[in-house]
Amino acid sequence: MGIDSPDTVFQVVVNEEGQYSIWFADRDLPVGWTADGPTGTKTECLEHIEKVWTDMRPRSVRTAPVDAA
Repeated sequence: MGIDSPDTVFQVVVNEEGQYSIWFADRDLPVGWTADGPTGTKTECLEHIEKVWTDMRPRSVRTAPVDAA
């Protein structure tokens, strides 16, 4: 099964910076990534990410103090 096969099952994953991706559900997750959300088709997983990942800036940038100049 390839990446675009309708039979390929993916897992939504997120890293410590709050950045989302998809990963093959039958493979071990890469270091630094955790499962976060559904498993399903590529389309289902990407639709979930589109709903939950509303601010694409890394967490470290979102939470950095604003320099009051």
